Amino acid sequence: MPGENLSREEARERARLLSVTSYEVALDVRSATEHGEAARTFASRTTVRFSCSEPGATTFADLVAPEVTAVTLNGRELDPAQVFDGVRITLPELAEENTLVVQANCAYSRTGEGLHRFVDPEDGEVYLYTQYEPADARRVFANFEQPDLKAPFTFSVTAPQGWLVLSNGVQDGEAEGGVHRFVETLPISTYITAVVAGPYHYVTDTYRRRFADGTELEVPLGALCRKGLARHFDADDVFTVTKQGLDFFHDTFDFPYPFGKYDQAFVPEYNIGAMENPGCVTFREEMIFRGRVTQASYERRANVVLHEMAHMWFGDLVTMRWWDDLWLKESFADFMGALALAEATRFTDGWITFANNRKAWAYRADQLPSTHPVTADIRDLEDAKLNFDGITYAKGASVLKQLVAYVGREAFLEGARRYFRRHAYGNTTLADLLAVLAETSGRDMAAWSRAWLETAGVNSLTPQVSYDEDGRVAELAVEQEAAASHPTLRPHRVAVGLYRRDAAGAITRYARAEVDVVGERTVVAELAGAERPDLVLVNDDDLTFCKMRFDAVSLATVREDLAAVADPMARALCWSALWGLTRDGLLPARDYLAVVRRSAGSESDIGVVQSLHSQAVTALEYYTTPGHREAAARELAAGAREELERAKPGSGHQLSWARFFASVAAGEEDLRQVAGLLEGDVRIEGLDVDQELRWTLLGPLVSHGLAGTDRIDAELRRDDTASGRRHHVRCLAARPSAEVKEGAWREVVERDVLSNAMVEATIAGFDRAGQRELLTPFVDRYFASLERVWRERSIEIGMAVVRGLFPMLQCDRPTLAAADAWLESHPQAAPALRRLVLESRDDLARALRAQECDAAAG
Repeated sequence: MPGENLSREEARERARLLSVTSYEVALDVRSATEHGEAARTFASRTTVRFSCSEPGATTFADLVAPEVTAVTLNGRELDPAQVFDGVRITLPELAEENTLVVQANCAYSRTGEGLHRFVDPEDGEVYLYTQYEPADARRVFANFEQPDLKAPFTFSVTAPQGWLVLSNGVQDGEAEGGVHRFVETLPISTYITAVVAGPYHYVTDTYRRRFADGTELEVPLGALCRKGLARHFDADDVFTVTKQGLDFFHDTFDFPYPFGKYDQAFVPEYNIGAMENPGCVTFREEMIFRGRVTQASYERRANVVLHEMAHMWFGDLVTMRWWDDLWLKESFADFMGALALAEATRFTDGWITFANNRKAWAYRADQLPSTHPVTADIRDLEDAKLNFDGITYAKGASVLKQLVAYVGREAFLEGARRYFRRHAYGNTTLADLLAVLAETSGRDMAAWSRAWLETAGVNSLTPQVSYDEDGRVAELAVEQEAAASHPTLRPHRVAVGLYRRDAAGAITRYARAEVDVVGERTVVAELAGAERPDLVLVNDDDLTFCKMRFDAVSLATVREDLAAVADPMARALCWSALWGLTRDGLLPARDYLAVVRRSAGSESDIGVVQSLHSQAVTALEYYTTPGHREAAARELAAGAREELERAKPGSGHQLSWARFFASVAAGEEDLRQVAGLLEGDVRIEGLDVDQELRWTLLGPLVSHGLAGTDRIDAELRRDDTASGRRHHVRCLAARPSAEVKEGAWREVVERDVLSNAMVEATIAGFDRAGQRELLTPFVDRYFASLERVWRERSIEIGMAVVRGLFPMLQCDRPTLAAADAWLESHPQAAPALRRLVLESRDDLARALRAQECDAAAG
């Protein structure tokens, strides 16, 4: 892995020298349907035309391949053995105008990086797709792998007869002799080029738009998945959201979609949620639902569709110069995706999900020791890979939401329009965006940027309220604090809301004021004289990015009766604030679980319910003091079972409570209920125990030793599909046996044969709550293996192993000491590796502080 890195300085120097005119890439993937060694590689031929500002200079092209068979530079043959070192091709004595031709045998991927090859266990069919970000196009064809060397691409792919083959552009005529040729693209970066090939199930539609000036746009739409998933594929819903999104972005950006067609491919064993390849977007196939799911899952998929669509403008049309400004595409896509979701689709409460779910990711990331400004210092590609995080996405989006409140919506959107027109098909930096926003808003964007984009850390906002002799508000002030490690106090445009209980018992808002919070203390003069509130929200409507705190009266209100808060956004903000207090060791974990038991059953927003379930499991397993964990688990399971029985039959809430009940069931009676649901001996009206739910129910039975190998194998016979095999591997690794854990460890750490999806499944089964003693022997082995794993595996697999096998479940002081000892004794380890360990170490230290808080509560 280290030899594959590329530094920012190297990229800058190469961009100074070169300008790329065009790429022609020819791939021959007929070997994909072969077996054994014949299916290991494919032929790749690249022709790159580029100019050099300093004739006679030497540079390099990027290529990660087992073999280069020929290199020709300006008609001169170069010896591959002399110029290719496995990751780079040295290009000496450049001319002013250059033509490079590279022929290579590149490797199919099983880690989701490069050209991934998947064999469907159901029917033996082979499926291919590419995934490159940030720098894996070089695993498929020779190139200059950096975002600011954009160029038009012409692809041709020779594939087995009968295969569907897609790329960024439309196919140029019919395939001849298995060769599929595609029209030249507009100038794009290497990391967003794409090829998808195989016997995919393909559905088509068309988007049409007539603009105010009378011009018309027609965009061919495609949606595809494996044949084995075709019966589950609701392509009509995907197309509906797609058309709604295209209408919204055309209305908003006033810049027609520029990339011709719009295919959306749902592909197997995908490492991430989706990728914004222009004209050929790829998604993880889990977004095609094999069983019943809640509306939150459909909302999440719609949000991802819109996020990737926003990238067609932010990221593809206009691209950051280097990964320092990754936020220029990801923050904007996250914000615009959420905006489009709430305003253009049926998911009108999308901002509630954003407040409760996406921002939780950001709050965690911004309190890690690896926190960084939204616009980051990215030294190399390993740094870039790790910065696809909660700060770059969700904090950046939150900051943009704050910016809209600060400068006004129209000024913000007009800035985006000018940005597109001014920099179309080019590359930009932070300064380019600030320039247009300053023009359209008249605001000092440099000062705003310094506070919000160029410093790290999250502020806390707390209300301080005093009352006069009549019980009315004498003064309401917002106090702002910052961590000592990141002391910046930022300007916050916030809404402060006052809530009280009405005659019907509901807690509703009766007063609201917007104010600019500046410095340590800001008085909200407009609320003086208001009647005494039961609840004060200092970030009402979620306008800013902050940790919202409560005064004593407000905290007592939400602890006792959060369910009475009538507004769903206000409730979501209260839940988020309570979770923040729990994570920070300011609210005992058992108190948080008590609020969940008391109020979660009344929560109407299904996305919030599912977030609460996830957070409750974390609070139980990591933040509850060990001496009280068993009793807390019994209480939580009992509450989950009650809510399951009380939920409306056939509702998403019923399904969510069933899953949650299975995840926390530990006592004999609870596990008997889980087994009964699985085997059909226990029936609950409206609850459809489909195949996905069956695997969910089987998991806890396996980890508690109530179902063994024969039962797991029997379930696989019912569901011998790609998804079923992943579940099967996870369950096998979850068996409570030292021998099983040793075998799982060997498969993931000592051997390198599993695909990315099977690595993920094995780790999920290995690391099971309730098996802490079985996992103790692996603590020392984990730290001993880190550098070897990082050195020998691809970065995607390395990240999965380092994060997934960190001994978090031990949750004790000796494990914390072991992490500290490794960090102290390995100062020269790869910075990206140290960051991953440091982040997990911080999660562990936070859990121990939370346990101390919980223990102090008695």
